[in-house]
Amino acid sequence: MNKLTKAQRRRNMQANKSSGTKPERLLGSELHARNIRYRKNRKDIFGKPDFSIKKIKLAVFVDGEFWHGKNWQKRKYDHKTNIKFWHSKIERNIERDKEVNTKLKEEGWTIMRFWAKDIEKNLVSCADKIEEKIKELNNEN
Repeated sequence: MNKLTKAQRRRNMQANKSSGTKPERLLGSELHARNIRYRKNRKDIFGKPDFSIKKIKLAVFVDGEFWHGKNWQKRKYDHKTNIKFWHSKIERNIERDKEVNTKLKEEGWTIMRFWAKDIEKNLVSCADKIEEKIKELNNEN
């Protein structure tokens, strides 16, 4: 049974953003506070990573749990309406993430992916991982 009216559901879905989400803003602020300079959503990098450092070829993605299928095999049965649509949409997103990872790795990029909730709960830890990876990549160059 659908708990929301069609108008309420529409308003909820329109509120979802593809960039500039709260976890992205949190991580961006933390990286900036650490003097880590990055670019956001660069269109000239395949997959438009949420954060990128072109000099060392580091791409960081912030993935929403719903849209990118966290624990998909277990959670896919949570959908009660329009099941066929949601399954194909989210499975295509998962597949696209794999394609982006493969292409960027072929081009020599290092990819880091974080779940949005992990950033919200463990912001410092996520930023620490990025900072460590930057140091590692700078040492390699």
